[in-house]
Amino acid sequence: MSFFGKILEKLGIRKAEAAPVPQAPITPVPPVAQAPAPVPFEPPPPTPIAIVDVVAQLEEWAAANPQKLNWKTSIVDLLKLLELDSSYGARKELATELGCPGDLMHDSAQMNMWLHRTVLRKIADNGGNIPTELLG
Repeated sequence: MSFFGKILEKLGIRKAEAAPVPQAPITPVPPVAQAPAPVPFEPPPPTPIAIVDVVAQLEEWAAANPQKLNWKTSIVDLLKLLELDSSYGARKELATELGCPGDLMHDSAQMNMWLHRTVLRKIADNGGNIPTELLG
């Protein structure tokens, strides 16, 4: 599982994996004088993303945590609150996974700021209710 996938899983917003489409056995069709009219294909309606109250969860966990963790501004604190590895190596792995620009990867402060914004945006993209002021 990807590092970001672990974040979504901790928050309870892991996307459902697509179920495999069962294959019908192929049976020979007897020749017919006239082919049946084609049935138009209608794709199934999109499934709406369930909204998860991420802010309430994180605020509750932060209040119960003995450390003063500010998940709203710090990627390190956010990862600690989710009980995930917050080491520089883990953050660098996550930044690489999410496509951090190379020039930011050599400056840990810049990488951390980019990573925090990107993680919050991606949580929101996956159904988490992240306030717009945090998506900067």
